[in-house]
Amino acid sequence: MGFCLFNNVGVAARYAQKRYREIERVAILDWDVHHGNGTQGIFYDDPSIFYFSMHQYPWYPGTGSRGETGQGRGRGYTLNVPLRALTPTSDQRRAFEAAIEEIATKFDPDLIIISAGFDAHEADPLGQLLLTDADFVQMTRVVKQWADETCDGRVVSCMEGGYNLETLGATVKAHVRELQV
Repeated sequence: MGFCLFNNVGVAARYAQKRYREIERVAILDWDVHHGNGTQGIFYDDPSIFYFSMHQYPWYPGTGSRGETGQGRGRGYTLNVPLRALTPTSDQRRAFEAAIEEIATKFDPDLIIISAGFDAHEADPLGQLLLTDADFVQMTRVVKQWADETCDGRVVSCMEGGYNLETLGATVKAHVRELQV
């Protein structure tokens, strides 16, 4: 619906499942300001992929309500955490951590892929969420901790949105630095 020609995390998840025998179950964590309706749609009936999206709502593309949880065999393998514009960062980080805890109780991934959209940054012109570099670092730390506990630390981060070129480089650098620690 406008932003992606190829679904990079979708391709990566399927490639990992097909190429590596030890990768059967993949968690995709999406913190882009927009709901990843394409990613959700691809895996909506697939219990081998858990899709989680935390995004501004209502906002483009208008999908990603709390009630969208999957269908058929995939019911319960989608979790959306819609956020109001201007949600305080402390509330957003608590929501993220609570979602990871909830997912961890029912899904043990062999690989975690972060759909790392940095357009939820307070300085980004496209959204109205207020995350800072420190917030992205903390969320990265939470993902790494879960990955260490469940899948031998296997995390892939795929850059998605981020449209303030004055702040984007520092934000990505902070995220990548935390991944390397």
